[in-house]
Amino acid sequence: MPSVYLEIIVVLLGIFLLLFEAFVPGKEKSFLAWIGVAGLGIVLLLSFFVNVQADPGAGVTGYLQFYKADNLAIFFKQFALVTAIVVLIMSVEYKDVVSRFIYGAVPGAGLGEFFCLPIFTCAGLMWMASAVDFVLIFVSLELVTISFYILVSYTRRNIFSLEAGVKYLILGALSTGFLVYGITWIYGITGQTNLNRIALAMANAQGSETPLLFGISLVLIALGFKVAAAPFQFWVPDVYQGAPTPVTAYLSVGSKAAGFVVLLRVIPVFMTIPLVREKVAAALVVLAALTLIYGNLAAMPQNNFKRLLAYSSIAHAGYLLVAVASIGAPYSGGVEIVFYLTGYLLMTLLSFLVMIIVANNSGGDDIPHFNGLGKRSPQLALALLIAMLSLAGIPFTVGFFGKFLVFSAAIQQGHYSLAGIGIVTVAAGFYYYLKVVRAMYWNEPAEGARTITLAPGMKVVIGLLAVLIIVLGIYPQPILSQFQPGKAVTTIVMP
Repeated sequence: MPSVYLEIIVVLLGIFLLLFEAFVPGKEKSFLAWIGVAGLGIVLLLSFFVNVQADPGAGVTGYLQFYKADNLAIFFKQFALVTAIVVLIMSVEYKDVVSRFIYGAVPGAGLGEFFCLPIFTCAGLMWMASAVDFVLIFVSLELVTISFYILVSYTRRNIFSLEAGVKYLILGALSTGFLVYGITWIYGITGQTNLNRIALAMANAQGSETPLLFGISLVLIALGFKVAAAPFQFWVPDVYQGAPTPVTAYLSVGSKAAGFVVLLRVIPVFMTIPLVREKVAAALVVLAALTLIYGNLAAMPQNNFKRLLAYSSIAHAGYLLVAVASIGAPYSGGVEIVFYLTGYLLMTLLSFLVMIIVANNSGGDDIPHFNGLGKRSPQLALALLIAMLSLAGIPFTVGFFGKFLVFSAAIQQGHYSLAGIGIVTVAAGFYYYLKVVRAMYWNEPAEGARTITLAPGMKVVIGLLAVLIIVLGIYPQPILSQFQPGKAVTTIVMP
């Protein structure tokens, strides 16, 4: 089965749900989310049976010059599908909050669209995973970004959501401008938008260093906005805090993964151009160091769990950028980023899922609202404990092994300063993550706080995420076996 069918099915699923919702009366629209979960689950199952495409090179024509279905692409399609499924489950838990903050002639108006938009976002993320041409990268990125513009400001009666939406729109449009202008400069120099052909066109080029470096810099700035790398991260805290919590989780995981899969496509191409290789590598090192330091230090004083996770996401972008900076011949990078993002998916979605349940029962998402959670809901507290320990990098968790792979890659490439900064900033992570653990187990519940009960389905999802965090931390081979070192060169690094 051709891989392109997966995106087509996802888009048709989203259109079907939108049309179906328009003709179904009643305020209870949760069934739309469950239909979406079932549909995306079927697509996820089909993704294991698609044809894996070998590298077609630079001479292909038709859609294959834009679209590539290698192991990396298939993995990130599955990543996007799993993320969308969990986000839809979160959205069902969050639907009462959405209903309070949207206008509508009838109760429940607007919920159908809230459940459908993540599916279209998922389609954009899947296209982005296969994009090997700047045209498809731009189009798929805009599909994702425009969907997020709507989702971030969806709760229209909430002034914080409107503020977050305006900030995200303005800064997202600015980053899009950087990307388009950068692509224009690269096209003007090479006459190509296909990544393979750009690499071939610049392999022996002379005298084009300044304009080419300018175009590459603009592209890197735009992608820096998308992955929340310092100093382009200033939109993250307010947008994450103001957006509906399922959307924040989607932004934190899906959007970040999309940015890094694009980096995995374009950075190896830039590294094959002798004129700019050293300068691009130096820029990535500086970007990674700034992001590590800023993200971890800014997270330390936070007292709101959502903002803490926002700054934490900047810090984790720094660890991922360490791995990106370590890509280049003869080293075969990529497996570290794939594994780290897998762990980040599990840890972050579990944290946000627990936060939604606690906020619904406690009336807020500040850290004091987690006081005494160990007594109010031992299962929720244990799940969040596992997520926090893994985010901090405690051994025998997926977070620890991900950091180990990233630091090993940096040391192999000779980036000892980056590895040193990363190890030091991990210690800062222990401080702010364990603040949440202290609140759950050391502080007493607020007066009148009630016991939290979980639906059976929610228990299964939370338990599965927590178990996977431990299992992949002890036995990471199911992920690593898909991207063996020799294999990663052919699937990730462009010729």
